[in-house]
Amino acid sequence: MAPSLFRTVVIACSSLSLAVAISPGFPYGNEKVRGVNLGGWLVLEPWITPSLFDNTGNSAIVDEYTFCQMQDRAIAQSVLEAHWNSWITESDFEAIADAGLNHVRLPIGYWAFEVGPGEPYISGQLPYLQKAVTWAGNHGLKVIVDLHGAPGSQNGFDNSGQRMDYPTWHSNDTNVARTDVIIKTIADMFKDNPGVVPIIAPLNEPAGFDGSNVLSVVRQYWRDSYGNIRYPYGSSQQSDTVVLIHDAFQPLNYWNGFLTTADNNAQGVAMDTHIYQMFSDSGVAMSDDEHIQSACGQKSTLSGFDLWLIVGEWTPAMTDCATYLNGRGIGSRYDGSYSGSTAVGSCTGLTGSASSFSSSYKTFLRKSWEAQAITFEAAGAGWIQWTWKAENADEWTYQAGLMNGWIPQNPTSYEYPNICD
Repeated sequence: MAPSLFRTVVIACSSLSLAVAISPGFPYGNEKVRGVNLGGWLVLEPWITPSLFDNTGNSAIVDEYTFCQMQDRAIAQSVLEAHWNSWITESDFEAIADAGLNHVRLPIGYWAFEVGPGEPYISGQLPYLQKAVTWAGNHGLKVIVDLHGAPGSQNGFDNSGQRMDYPTWHSNDTNVARTDVIIKTIADMFKDNPGVVPIIAPLNEPAGFDGSNVLSVVRQYWRDSYGNIRYPYGSSQQSDTVVLIHDAFQPLNYWNGFLTTADNNAQGVAMDTHIYQMFSDSGVAMSDDEHIQSACGQKSTLSGFDLWLIVGEWTPAMTDCATYLNGRGIGSRYDGSYSGSTAVGSCTGLTGSASSFSSSYKTFLRKSWEAQAITFEAAGAGWIQWTWKAENADEWTYQAGLMNGWIPQNPTSYEYPNICD
């Protein structure tokens, strides 16, 4: 059950008690979040912009870390700046608003804020974050500022900035302390602008699947982030900024009661969960009907959670066919090119340009999109699709879906309103 929008909390302050009203910049729990991620802009992802990686001529460049490390620095900086200037512009924000969406989630890496000794990252992203907030305000959109990469990598995925076999963020106190400082910086930047930046997400997808040694650090980090985001004024004054924590790949019941009003009177906390069906052999092997059934079946899993629940990443795509989706140089489970996988079928016609998609595939993408949007709105506070655009994976992108008819121009206009009945 979503918490009520406005609460009164009593804070002891010397001998006084101060009543503080919490007013998020968006009526979470009463109005549905409908949004899209601006993936691959301020944090590079090889599958979103494969040309940036292919053009290096170096197959060892697999993430933003190696992009900055393994080529001439001036060249890397020039390419990054050209990308930042062109990949997302104000016209994208206008199009997103025109599509009836109300939120954008904007991934950014820690290296935008500070780069430590020996770290090759190139900074320069912050002016674009500020531009994004201005553009969002111009078009009535809300921004979720999402720290997508932390020092040492919180998950080992290329989208954390640094691809590695085992993440090291959680195992080094300095990494965590640096991340805390960055969250304080972000909170300070936007504490007085909750009307445009109503939410800060202190870390994307920490690797809870690696066990209790990670989860214990993540749980404490969420608590510290709550303090850093909700109390950015150096006093008992609270911000109106919502704290969006991620489930760390744990079932939602693992988090029952965590940072709720019953837990030290916490408030203004939302939970982010990401739902994909293609990152396992069993997932890609499902039939189209089974994918739809799985999407609809999420309703029982998501319903009744005790924080505002946002599905912060999902996609109508149901294969891992997109080039570099699993990492540069790593194949796809669907066609058997991923090491150890069993081929389900050919990826031809299932990824790339929508001009290669059959009408039946586009119909499936429409059903997939609607089944998920309907379910996530019925069971939670709303959804944010991954992602707005990609160079060569139209099945994943909101922009291509709008242009090619599998995403409605109005996100509440369904062709299959009873698909989950």
